[in-house]
Amino acid sequence: MHVLNTQHDLPARPQTDAELVTRALQGEAAAFEAIMRRHNRLLFRCVRGVLGDDAEAQDVVQDAYLRAFGSLQAFRADAALGTWLARIALNLAFDALRRKGRSVPLDESHDFDAESRMQHSTAFNAPDTAAPDAQAERSEMRALLQRAIDSLPPLYRSVFVLRAVEELSVAETAACLQVSEDVVKTRYLRARALLRDALGARAEAHMSQVLAFAGARCDAVVAHVLYTLQREGRLRP
Repeated sequence: MHVLNTQHDLPARPQTDAELVTRALQGEAAAFEAIMRRHNRLLFRCVRGVLGDDAEAQDVVQDAYLRAFGSLQAFRADAALGTWLARIALNLAFDALRRKGRSVPLDESHDFDAESRMQHSTAFNAPDTAAPDAQAERSEMRALLQRAIDSLPPLYRSVFVLRAVEELSVAETAACLQVSEDVVKTRYLRARALLRDALGARAEAHMSQVLAFAGARCDAVVAHVLYTLQREGRLRP
């Protein structure tokens, strides 16, 4: 698979999202790449928060970019590009959830059995004794935390990932998920309560380090999308 080399194509000055969109509409591969590298982690964490699977989330993120780039002329600069992309990615993620036969609840009166199983599970309890090596303990806690997050019902997991892991504001999270700010606050508080029951308060210190998205996975998304755009003739020669 041939991948375009765009490493040195962008100007040194950081481009705004609006400028990158303008250049992408002209078919510049470097602009498409810059958009993806700027928003890859957000989209991955959005989708991963819904689906709970790394590989499936990566596939949906790639599809989301292709869907977004196919209708990039519809983007209006008065909205945040990251939010616009996140909405597309989240819609695809919820569609994927439905195709797997899993319902997407619309309110808080949903799968309480799932909550009960998590609250009474012992699989995620943090160890009683600290590991002798601090780095090993931190790695163990991150792994425990990620498994606990994956066990949250999707209704809460998607909000929790955006608020606690990606560190979006209440307003930004509400805009991405297209729900009210009150809904975001309610679901976030409930998700935190469930995780505290499972792991204890000290897990929160490692929140921003879970669901990492960098290196090979990030490069793979960029390469796949650029290759597809090139194959479809949507990049300028």
